[in-house]
Amino acid sequence: MKNFRDLGVNENLIKGLTDLNIIVPTEIQNTVIPLLLHTNTDLVGQAQTGTGKTAAYGLPLLQQISPGLKKVQGLILCPTRELGQQVAKQLFKFTKYTEKIFTEAVYGGAPIDRQINALKRPTHIIVATPGRLIDLLKRKAVDLSHVKTVILDEADEMLSMGFKKELDQILGYVSNAENKWLFSATVPHGIKQIINQHLSADAFRIEVSARNVVNKNIEHQYLICDESEKLHVLMQFLKSEQKNRGLIFCKTKIAAQKLAKQLKAKNVSADAIHGDLLQKERDKVMRAFKNESLRLLVATDLAARGIDVEGLAFVVHYQLPDKDEYYTHRSGRTARAGKKGISICLVTTSEMKQIRYFEKVLGIGFRQIRRVR
Repeated sequence: MKNFRDLGVNENLIKGLTDLNIIVPTEIQNTVIPLLLHTNTDLVGQAQTGTGKTAAYGLPLLQQISPGLKKVQGLILCPTRELGQQVAKQLFKFTKYTEKIFTEAVYGGAPIDRQINALKRPTHIIVATPGRLIDLLKRKAVDLSHVKTVILDEADEMLSMGFKKELDQILGYVSNAENKWLFSATVPHGIKQIINQHLSADAFRIEVSARNVVNKNIEHQYLICDESEKLHVLMQFLKSEQKNRGLIFCKTKIAAQKLAKQLKAKNVSADAIHGDLLQKERDKVMRAFKNESLRLLVATDLAARGIDVEGLAFVVHYQLPDKDEYYTHRSGRTARAGKKGISICLVTTSEMKQIRYFEKVLGIGFRQIRRVR
């Protein structure tokens, strides 16, 4: 079993990891860190959420920054504000014992003037959503001429959110960067185009299989009911969980809004988070959930990217996700930091084939829960 020292990570970063209880490298960290630490290279990493990729690319990036050079040397692109904030926070925690490395997160939905002012301070790494970075570049508020390393995190999500043009533009700005690292759960046609156009032909490629990423502390359950009974069944489940807190997933914004309303009408402390919320509304809901004045959050898959809340006892799949990586991402919101958690799917008989598919692809076992009539 390797540790981070064996991989070549420096002692001060290891101290920061130890404080976070990150001791044993994951599969992707084992594969990627030695490679990225010792060579300038382009990399395509196919990995789901929850594989530990932030540390896989974050540690080599931090180790190659020159703190004395007050220029932007690293650029990380993320699909959503939440993921961007989470990545910036992780990098900050990793560097607790190192020389000061300054990371700034910039994203849409927040005042641009404030971000422009923040970027006037010494900044070594920028974590950005593509749209906001383009706005900053147009205003000449950011200088990318010293960027050595560009990272695309969850590239397929950025593509599905319609950022292809912006990604091409940004990668054009930093075409001289020595390292371009792209991470994506899937590699659809648009991602292949980006790889062919912007990464070197001999880019290193790695793939981490999904079956290694599902947290062993999660108990996967399903309960069969008719569509019309789901709300009643959910209420029974919530009652059995007493005061425990959790996330409930729906596939669409409309379904998430409707369910949050229904729960509120039944005096359940819940609210919804989805793509149509204004940024300040979204922040307000997230604050309430994090400080525990909300018991439940009803979310869509995209809105839940980057949600990292301690102590969630369960995840309910009120509607099943379309993709297996979404199931991994959803269920991974519970059982964090060594705790146990439940991931329960409310399914109709016709959706059972989806459960069997997840079992096969993700290498997990589901337990059927019988209803209390």
